Amino acid sequence: MQSQINIKTERGEVRDPQLEAAYQNLEDLRDKLQQAEERLFNVGLYLTIYAKDEVSLDKTENEIKGILDSRLVYIKPALFQQEQGIQSVFPFASDKLLVHSKFNSSPLSSFFPFTSFDLTSDTGILYGINRHNSSLVLFDRFSLTNYNSVTFATSGAGKSYALKLEILRSLMFGTEVIVLDPEREYEYLAEATGGRFFNISLSSDHHINPFDLPPLQNDENPGDVLRTHIIELVGLFRLMFGGLTPEEETVLDLAIQETYALKDINGDTDFTGQEPPLLSDFEMVLAGMDGSASLISRLQKYTSGTWSGFMNKPTNVDINQKFVVFSLRDMEDELKTIAMYIITNFIWGSIRRRMTKRLLVIDEAWWMMKSEDTASFLFSLAKRGRKYYLGIATITQDVDDFLRSPYGVPMITNSSIQFLMKQSPTAIDNIQKTFNLTDEEKFLLLESNVGEGIFFAGLKHVAVKVIASYTEDQIITSDPSQLLQIRKAREELKMSRM
Repeated sequence: MQSQINIKTERGEVRDPQLEAAYQNLEDLRDKLQQAEERLFNVGLYLTIYAKDEVSLDKTENEIKGILDSRLVYIKPALFQQEQGIQSVFPFASDKLLVHSKFNSSPLSSFFPFTSFDLTSDTGILYGINRHNSSLVLFDRFSLTNYNSVTFATSGAGKSYALKLEILRSLMFGTEVIVLDPEREYEYLAEATGGRFFNISLSSDHHINPFDLPPLQNDENPGDVLRTHIIELVGLFRLMFGGLTPEEETVLDLAIQETYALKDINGDTDFTGQEPPLLSDFEMVLAGMDGSASLISRLQKYTSGTWSGFMNKPTNVDINQKFVVFSLRDMEDELKTIAMYIITNFIWGSIRRRMTKRLLVIDEAWWMMKSEDTASFLFSLAKRGRKYYLGIATITQDVDDFLRSPYGVPMITNSSIQFLMKQSPTAIDNIQKTFNLTDEEKFLLLESNVGEGIFFAGLKHVAVKVIASYTEDQIITSDPSQLLQIRKAREELKMSRM
């Protein structure tokens, strides 16, 4: 090349930029080889095509050849060398064809376009199979900066199935799990694992008193704990009453303090073990205060009206179990958000009593994101849970409602794990923008089958497929056809024993 350049110069010909660029590239390559920045390899690239019959094989060959020809990559079949060709592609590290070209390290790296992140660690549970390289996605959520996760998917995409699988496997490693179940999907899982199942409804025997106070820790001030709980109660009443004026908030704040004072509970002494007041006690105090007529009329449906069987009774729920499920299926839709607020508040108080590894699963979390008070409380749990070894797992199919809340995006940013499964075309653009997805990842979510999606953990993310064993599948499935078969098999077994 140097000679060609010199000859052209001697002849007075116009300089050839392409020739000069090639010469410069060779000089750069020689320098890098001498300095050990690059290495030189003999490279052979062999493609194996599979098909059911000869017609399909020819068609596939022509399609691949057309794709590569359009990119100036030319291939040819191993005519009369099929035996050597198949031996060369087997994983024997034995090249029988010996059709090679010289490549240095940098361009050779383009021969490996199928690389992907691995999420395999020495500890944790199996979340699924990496769809890129078929490796196992093993991970421990409690090894990250926070232990929270969010799962987004359309109805029927397998989001609850994936979380049930995580619950089942987490229980084997000593993690305590609490679930808010809006559709009674986790009842059989609780039964199969020896957990507790509480059905929360207006006619249920299970009750939670919102005036319950968490027991004091050694480093806590009674006044601070009481003040925080009063603020949370004001938020609950704001939710129950459909909003409050500043004057009504002041009246409620004073009335709550007076109600606790009736039971000798104040911020000056330790109130652990004291009997908490009930909602009817609060109504009685409120009745003796000026400007409370509107509040009392709105409160009466919770104390003596249609909804009085829900929260106006002492707490009789014990969650000191390995696995606890609160079902809200039979609760009226108007009360579900209120019930979720009361239950999560009660759970938070119980969690602070004893530090242990726990996972709180909130299925259909968009119910809590509908109200600013419940969304704010959920966000505070997500931020403070790490101090108490608590992970929050939120699941939702209504992505737009979740992200529309001012606490939606902060909930995502405070979750080290995000699991995106099959998405609807109406929500995918919002998802792509929120999670900075590429177009390929966007189309992957649109075309995903049940149990497939993208799993984010910290700075890594992989395409994953959730896999369960037969026994796990029988415990956690929510497929109606499978459930009918399981129930039929149980009934037949029961009849045979009789």
